[in-house]
Amino acid sequence: MSVSRPVHMFKRMVASMAIIALLSSSLLAQAGTGLPESPAQNAQAFQSIEAEYSSPLKQYTQPYSMRGIWKPYAAHGLPEPGMRNSDRLHSLLKNGKLMLSLNDAVALAMENNFDIAIARYNLDIADMDVLRTKAGGTIRGVSTGLVTGTPGGTAASTSTNSTTGSGSGGTSSGISGSASGSGGLVTSTQNAVGAPVDSYDPILSGTVKWDRATIPVSNTSTYKVSAYTQNTNQYSFSYTQAWTTGTLATVSFSNQRLANNIPQTGEVANNYTSFNPQLAGSWSASIRQHLLQGWGIENNNRRLIIARNDRKVTDASFRAQMIYTVAQIQNIYWDLVNAFEDLKVQQTAVQFAQRTLSDNKKQVETGTLAPIEVVSAQSSLAAATQKLIVSQTNLQLQQLITKNAISRNLTDPELTAALVIPTDTMYLSNEPLPPVEEMVNYALANRPELIQREYNLRNYVLNNKAAKNALLPVLDLVGYYGSSGLSSNYGDAFSDLVNRNNADKGAYLSLSIPLRNRAAQADQIRSELEYRQNLLNFQQQKNQITIAVRNAAFALQQARAGVEAARAARDYAQQSLESEQKKYALGASTSYLVLQQQSNETQAASNYVAALSTYEKARVALDQVTATILDRNGISMEDATTGHVTHMPAIPGLQHNPTPEVINPNAVTAQPMTK
Repeated sequence: MSVSRPVHMFKRMVASMAIIALLSSSLLAQAGTGLPESPAQNAQAFQSIEAEYSSPLKQYTQPYSMRGIWKPYAAHGLPEPGMRNSDRLHSLLKNGKLMLSLNDAVALAMENNFDIAIARYNLDIADMDVLRTKAGGTIRGVSTGLVTGTPGGTAASTSTNSTTGSGSGGTSSGISGSASGSGGLVTSTQNAVGAPVDSYDPILSGTVKWDRATIPVSNTSTYKVSAYTQNTNQYSFSYTQAWTTGTLATVSFSNQRLANNIPQTGEVANNYTSFNPQLAGSWSASIRQHLLQGWGIENNNRRLIIARNDRKVTDASFRAQMIYTVAQIQNIYWDLVNAFEDLKVQQTAVQFAQRTLSDNKKQVETGTLAPIEVVSAQSSLAAATQKLIVSQTNLQLQQLITKNAISRNLTDPELTAALVIPTDTMYLSNEPLPPVEEMVNYALANRPELIQREYNLRNYVLNNKAAKNALLPVLDLVGYYGSSGLSSNYGDAFSDLVNRNNADKGAYLSLSIPLRNRAAQADQIRSELEYRQNLLNFQQQKNQITIAVRNAAFALQQARAGVEAARAARDYAQQSLESEQKKYALGASTSYLVLQQQSNETQAASNYVAALSTYEKARVALDQVTATILDRNGISMEDATTGHVTHMPAIPGLQHNPTPEVINPNAVTAQPMTK
């Protein structure tokens, strides 16, 4: 047999295996390797997510190329998180005051808020899963939880997902990468079933060995030496590369040099060895192809597909974080406005009570009023003063909460001493609401929770296919070819390797059949059960969102009615106070009745301010549950991911007060009462 014939046989075998791999790719493509049909009602939501947000740390988290030999093995240096406040905040601080509009508050939160900054890191963490799975690695998991570390103005929780990550700060493994479950849902087979995946990053390994062994001999007359000494030099290298077709190629080379101190002449040399030193070399190349378990491009590439879906899950999760935080910032702002307006009301009440006490004292001194009226006025002033102090401290707290929500460093002395003055006021809007059905449909198409669940279901489809493939026996086709050489010099040994004088070639099938196969059956059934469980939860989430939207619309209607009722009550209380004051001036009433009407008027005015705040929050809640809060307010997700606002939010329907009344809650005090 000529030397070229086995070479041709090996080439034909390799070509056949390549054709098999290509056919597997083609068949999988025809069988529908794309994502399953979306159960969502509106595909526009997923089109918006397809344009992934850019990673803010992309320049630091890209893998090193092979151009720099040592770079892939060097640690990446990442910048430390910034702890200083953004320049925008300092530009708004003037003369010890922070004149703050609602648009400014949202922009500052996008740049400084810790909740957003913490959630922003999840985008890069998800990118690392994509990078890891490109090399055939396992999925670490992504987070779908909300970060809720900012106190105050708690936004209505819109999350209907009971399987979000359980760790603190939204940094734990979440719905798509977890290997556990919560809230009655099980996700233990996610990314835990399927045939093993080889490493797609080439692996180069080698062994260099130098050995010197000295062994005493019992018969020195035979070996002509008192101790046997052998020097061994061994050099072995191998290269391994896998592909998504289920193919694994290995090329290896080995060279060994043996030398001993046995004489090279006479009978001893003839009986012991023919070469001293002895040079032995060999090389081999093999290709393994999975034919049953582990077959197919989609099956072997499933981790990368899931990681990319998880990246979109993280995008949706970050959008959910923005929706939650923006709603929270707006609520904090309206709480601040409410505290300012309430302080004005309480301050007016104290001033009225002080005037009444002063007038009563003068009348008592002239003998036209009984002394008990002074005691009554003092009691009213004490009650008004108490309410003023409560309102004053509440405003101080709301200012502190606002500073914390829109800044990153509260130890800044300029910010600490500054008064936060809101420049937007509350009012009853005449903007008509869209039809409820329209709002429900929009929410079902755009709520991030549903988008997260959709991609999770897509991952389950891939997971189920992998579980079915893992049911099959392991059948591998292996072909190999190699050569070896043996001589006392490197030239002859290398010539044997190159000329293939001592070729080693062949092919074989390797079959492994697990009898009964109960573990794989259990995993496959469990995976299908989890998929169906999550399908039910997906529909449940849609029902919950439908109820939440309708409830928010009802709440807004109720809040509007509450404002109108509170305004009517305030107007009535004002008129009643004016009437009582006129009666008192004519001597037909008492200071006690006047003070009682003043207390009623103060309470009515405070109720009206609270009703307006409730109405503004109800508007925010409706925008939140319908997922319109970002687009409606002109908030750029690109700016949110970078933390640098280049497009200012434009919240519609605001009433701006260019010259707001500046009240320093630290300076508002009631005059002391005198006995």
